[in-house]
Amino acid sequence: MQPARSRYWLGAGLVFLAAFCFAMKGILIKLAYQYSIDAISLLTLRMLFALPFYVAISIQLARTYPPVHLTLKQWATLGMLGITGYYFASFFNFLGLVYITASLERILLFVYPTFVLLMNAIGFGRQINRLQLIALALTYAGILLAFWGNVESSVQKNVALGAFWVILSGLVYAVYLVGSDRVITWIGSPRYTCYAMMAATVPTVLHCALQNGLQLTNYPAPVYLLGLSMAIFVTVIPTFMIAEGIKRVGSGNASIIASVGPIFTIILSTTVLHETISQAQVMGTLLVLTGVFLIGWRGR
Repeated sequence: MQPARSRYWLGAGLVFLAAFCFAMKGILIKLAYQYSIDAISLLTLRMLFALPFYVAISIQLARTYPPVHLTLKQWATLGMLGITGYYFASFFNFLGLVYITASLERILLFVYPTFVLLMNAIGFGRQINRLQLIALALTYAGILLAFWGNVESSVQKNVALGAFWVILSGLVYAVYLVGSDRVITWIGSPRYTCYAMMAATVPTVLHCALQNGLQLTNYPAPVYLLGLSMAIFVTVIPTFMIAEGIKRVGSGNASIIASVGPIFTIILSTTVLHETISQAQVMGTLLVLTGVFLIGWRGR
C-alpha cells in the first residue's frame, strides 16, 4: 500500500473512532439531564474535568518539542477557533438536547458537512468533486429519512427549538473545522487541540458563573461520574483523534466520514435510553453508511 494511501486510511480510521466517541455524548447528556442539571452547568463540569488532561499533555508537549512561535494575531485566531468549536458549538448542542432525543440530535447535527464543503469551496476555492457530491446526496437522503421518523415523536419537548439549536451548533462547528485546517499546520494537531480546549474552558466557566454562580457541588454522584466520562471518552480522546484525522484527510472528507455518527447514536439511544427507532431511521442509517463507504473506498 502506498504511503499516501496508508496515511489516508489512518486518518479515516481516527475520524471514524472519534465519531463513535462523539456519538456517546448525547447519551451521557440525556442521562445527566435526568438529575435536573442545566446545560451550562453540565458543560462546565465536562470542561473542568477535561482541563487537567489538556494542561498535562500541553506541558509534556512543551518539554518534548521546540517552543511555539506565533504572532499575537495567530494566538488570537487559535483562541477564537477553540472558543467557537468547543464553547459555542458545544453549548448550542447541549441546549438542543434539552428539547429533543439523542438520536434526532445526532442526525440533525450532521448538516454540518454541507457547511464545511461550501465554506471550503467559497472561501478557499476548493473544488467539490463528483464523489463528494454523490456521498453527500446519499448521506443527506439518509438523514432526512431518519429525521422524518422522529418529528411526530411524543418524547420530544420542542422539536423546532431543539432542531434550531442543534443546526446552529453544526454551523458553528463547521467554522471550527474549516479554520482548523490552516491553524493545525502552525503548531501540530496535539498542541492545537490542547490550546483550543483550554481557550474554550474560560468562557464556559464565565458563563456558568454569570448564570448560576458556579454552583456545581450539590448534584448527585452519578452526575459527576457522567461528567468525568464525558471529559475522558467524549472530549479528551476523540478531540485528539479528530484533529489528527483532519490533518490526514482534510476537513471536507473528515466531515463526511464522521457522518457515521448518527448510526452509532441511534443504536446507543435505543439500547441505553430505550428510544424507539423507526423503519425510516433504519433505512436512513443505511444510506448514510453507503455515503461514508464511498469516501473510504475511493479515498481522496
